[in-house]
This record gives sequence, structure tokens and C-alpha cells, in this order.
Amino acid sequence: MRRSTAAALTTTLLATGLTPLFLAAPASAAVAKHYDDFNGDGYRDLAYGNYSSGVSGPGGWTGGAVTVVYGNASGLDTSHTQVVHQDSPGVPGTGEDDDMFGDSLASADLNKDGYADLVVGNSMEKVGSAVHRGTVTIVWGSRSGLSGGTNLAPKSGAGRYFGRDLATGDFNGDGSPDLAVIGGDETWLYRGGFTKSGTTGRVSKIDKKDQGWYSSGLAAGKVNGDGKTDLVILGDQFIDNKPVPRIWFLKGSTGGLTSGASKTYRSAPTNAVIGDFDRNGYGDIAVGLPDNNDGKGIVSVWRGTSSGPSGSMTYNQASSGVTGSPQADDNFGYSVSAADTNGDGYADLAVGVPHEDVDGKEDQGGVHLFRGGSGGLTGTRSTWIPATVLGPADSSTSFGAAVRLRDLTRDGKADLTVGAAGDGLLLPGTTTTPTTTGSLHLPEYGGGFLD
Repeated sequence: MRRSTAAALTTTLLATGLTPLFLAAPASAAVAKHYDDFNGDGYRDLAYGNYSSGVSGPGGWTGGAVTVVYGNASGLDTSHTQVVHQDSPGVPGTGEDDDMFGDSLASADLNKDGYADLVVGNSMEKVGSAVHRGTVTIVWGSRSGLSGGTNLAPKSGAGRYFGRDLATGDFNGDGSPDLAVIGGDETWLYRGGFTKSGTTGRVSKIDKKDQGWYSSGLAAGKVNGDGKTDLVILGDQFIDNKPVPRIWFLKGSTGGLTSGASKTYRSAPTNAVIGDFDRNGYGDIAVGLPDNNDGKGIVSVWRGTSSGPSGSMTYNQASSGVTGSPQADDNFGYSVSAADTNGDGYADLAVGVPHEDVDGKEDQGGVHLFRGGSGGLTGTRSTWIPATVLGPADSSTSFGAAVRLRDLTRDGKADLTVGAAGDGLLLPGTTTTPTTTGSLHLPEYGGGFLD
């Protein structure tokens, strides 16, 4: 899922790169091995958005864009980039000043042609006379990359801000990727398959009927070990006429999603990720709560079991072994991501702390990397990655505003990408911690990584 970064963290995204022609895949192509391999070459690609209102570039587009850096055997190839926006050939709509194309991002091989497709939310889009109606656009993968697009039809009752958040996964286990979308205050499940003409499988509303539930964020992954993708919905539930911050677990099932346990917090959960931190075969749900305790922030890990999540652990900058100390408005947990960075088989957790003050420099930021192991995450296996890995870092660098862990080189070790104010950095994974050796700055970074 995405957490919207403040406007100060965005930069102008230049309209450079290529616009590939569509080359159809063979009719017998299987589902893409990686949900983020847009050109089907076997290597993951990286997409990130610039969703700041009123953004414009030399190509004439306005209203946000998405940059894609394609991968190869050496990692990301910054000479092979693409910028996608609503004025790109074949992409529906027109860029407008108040749009936020790229506000949320997800991906999967939705039409099962062997190429991953990019799903782009534009929650602020005006549709006809409906202000902030929102749109969701599927930009189709091909042999030469992303090309053309199709808008997803919102169901009646979806409300405003359609596309506020997105998540993909095979929730019913039928081999076809499905798509969850927030529209209004509800979550909508679109079952696969998807076609370029705009058809989808059955669509249903996911809501706690008559229980005052309001959805605000999504995270997908495998929690209970049955092979189907599960969904976690972040939001508020009105209890005794008061909004209570909660997350809601829904188990993947042949019928789509089955309601499971909910968990209550003192502050709003803003982002979540699922990873098997203790390698017991069940995914754990790590929830970022950056506003907890006057903005000091915590991460709560709801542990996975065969019957769903049960029991939890809490981590913050006061946890034993963790560098630093909690201070108001640090926002520990502003961003989270999970994958195995050192190749030991345990998922690790990256935690962004973009408003950490360092050596008198306000909001310089940094990232804590918690390594998984027997028993799960502990502070004694954590490493502090400071903003100075970017080079000289000043106040308001906000390093850690976004984080993403994925293996971009197929070496079995996830690489860490970190977003900051006006810059993004890739740190390659190693057998210990991500390293600055071979690091690279992301071209035209604006904010918000693909999940």
C-alpha cells in the first residue's frame, strides 16, 4: 500500500524516457513469473510515482506521472526508463492540474499474457461533473515494456476517491490475479481475468455490513499458509459512535475473501506489509503506526498462524538494540517493506523514520533494517541506515519517506530502495546488510514506490 508523502517530498518529474510500441505476447504465454516484470525478460522492474497536484514537464503533461526503471542482470538500468502519464499514447484520460496519477500503484499479470501490468490510481481525477471521482488505469505490459491502458469501471456505490489504494493477489486461488480497490469508504474486489476491452470477473464489495467500517489502506500477502493470497484492510470502525483505528484480516478463499479477525490500535495504521519473519511458513503482518505516542511511532507485528494472525509484538526506537531513541514527531513506521535482504531465508523488515532529527538537522531521517530469524524480529538484529548514504544530508532530507525491498538482480538478496525529498536511492542487498557499493540514484524520483 502507499502512504501519501507530503508535498515537500515531491519533485518535478521530467517527461523523458521511451514510449514503446505494443508487441503482443504469444497466445500460449503463462502468467508472468514476477508481478513487476513489465517486459517479460525475467527481471523485476521498479515503478514509482509523482502524485503531486499540478506537476508539469517539458512534454506538456500535468497531474502526475509514473517513472519505470527496467531491470536487467546487473540490477536497475537507469538508461532504460519510461515515464507514463495520462497524455501517453493509448493511456485513457487527460492530465489535469488537480489529478494525482500515480497516487497509488500495484501490479500483476492481470490478463495472463506473460507480462506484468501496472495498476495506477488517480484518486483526485474529475470524471464528468463528479469532482474527485477517481480512476484506476491498467497500463498493459508487453515485450518492449508498458504500452496503452484501460480504465477500470467503478461499481455503483463506490463513492469518491476511487483508487485511493490498491492491492493485487490471487485471493480465490484460481490461478488468475485479482485486484482490490478502495473507492469511497469501502473496498471492492475485482476478480480476474481482465481484458484490454475492460471486462473483469465478478466484482463485490468488501465491508463490515452495518458495523461502521471505513477503509483507508490495503496490504496483500500469504498469512495462513494455504497458498491463497490474504488481504489486510486498514481503517476505522465506529464503536459507540467513536472512530476506532483498526486493521481487518480477510482470508483468501475459493469464493474470494472471508472475514477474519480485527485488531485495534491507539493511533491510525497508515501502512502495512506481510512477510514471514520467523520462517515458520506463515506470513506476519507488520503495521506502521507513525503517529503513535505523539508521533514517536511504532511498528506492530501481528504474527501469522495456520488459522490467521494471532499474538503480536511491538517495535520502536526504545526496543533493545535499536539505534537512537524515540522522540516526538520522528514518525517511526512511516513506511515499511519486507523481503529477505541477506539470503538466509527469513524475511527482513525495513522501517522508514523520515522525520528523525540527526546531529541537530531536523527531519534528516533514516531507515532501520530489522533482520528476521528464529523467533522473528528483534532489535538486536537491526541496523541503522542514515540519510548520509545519499551523500551530504541536511535538514528536511526526509530519508525513509518511502521504502521497498525486492530482489532486482535474482541473486537471492533483496535490494533496498529508499525515497527522500527530491531523491531516491537503491542499495544492493548483501549477505549482511544493504550496501552503498553499487548503489544508484533513481532518475526523476517523485515519491511512492510500487508495492
